[in-house]
Amino acid sequence: MKERVQKIFRGLSPTPDAVVFINSAEPHIDQSFYYVFDTMSGLFEGSVAVARPDGTTDVLSSKLEEESAREAARIDPSVRISVMNQPVDRKKWVVDQLGDAKTVAANFRETTHEDFRFLETVLPKVSWADASQAIRNARMVKDATEIERLARAGAIGSKAAEAIPGLIRPGMTEIELASEIEHRMNQEGATGRSFSTIVGFGANSAEPHYSPRNVRLEKGQSIVCDFGCLHQRYASDITRSFRFAPGDAEMKKVHETVEAAQSAALAIIKAGLPGKDAHMAAQRVVDASPWKGRFIHGLGHSVGLAVHDGYGMGPNTEEPLQAGMVVTVEPGIYLPGKGGVRIEDDIVVTETGYRFLTTARREYLEVGA
Repeated sequence: MKERVQKIFRGLSPTPDAVVFINSAEPHIDQSFYYVFDTMSGLFEGSVAVARPDGTTDVLSSKLEEESAREAARIDPSVRISVMNQPVDRKKWVVDQLGDAKTVAANFRETTHEDFRFLETVLPKVSWADASQAIRNARMVKDATEIERLARAGAIGSKAAEAIPGLIRPGMTEIELASEIEHRMNQEGATGRSFSTIVGFGANSAEPHYSPRNVRLEKGQSIVCDFGCLHQRYASDITRSFRFAPGDAEMKKVHETVEAAQSAALAIIKAGLPGKDAHMAAQRVVDASPWKGRFIHGLGHSVGLAVHDGYGMGPNTEEPLQAGMVVTVEPGIYLPGKGGVRIEDDIVVTETGYRFLTTARREYLEVGA
């Protein structure tokens, strides 16, 4: 992963002697640890990675992940592995690696306060810098390997989305449908979900960050399903909306408006476009409809090792899109007390436009008719 490490250091000025990534216990694991040390299995709780300007990385692994760590190092000669047999080894290893350093940068955005206090204590002479922004910028533009993994995660999510109409039945609960979707992703090869699956029926579909409950599906309700999976640690994020028959003329128009809003944003997306321009293209479509003001969130976000990977595309985003970024495009309209519609897809940005990573049908669909 030499190229990724060097990419991080190019964003740091002045150049530190090293960048350190330190993990606590699940769920407080720094995803950037896996960016510089590309291993497909293992939690690596308590593990440490020290990256240097020449692109080399030293990794302290626990005994629990020793085989995975050594396999990754065999693939990439720029990585060196040490194994921690007992907790005291961690302190000695960090001092051996960084005791002579003058300046070390850490990923402040992901390092726990406890772990940073540990680093300060064992390295009292080190001057600390924040590498968070440089790491964010490096991770934001994906390399070919990352895009391949994200495309596979998107394909798995798309297959699950295509299966949803056949999973829906009257009287099922939101939790049951969420479970069915996750099971389908696992059957397609997912290694886990990328975030807590959202399924909302009826009025609950009008809450974007809703958590499914034991609410039963009734005729004539809207359904919003927002879900994603992991493939080799990389995430997908897809949303599809349906109508459980009988139909509703207003909600059909809402769905068509959201489709049009997504298409308007996609029509202008390409490298160099400020994120706010893409957002406003979608918002103008919604604001020209009877549901002005009901698009209540940003158009999208970057996706990678985390489902929200650092970049947000909203009305104030001056930062331009770059070729190789993977982002969601997810306009929505939400009518409190009645229902909502959101359509979300993952795309990879190119110099001249974009390419879909999620491909499930987007058009209005009545199920259970």
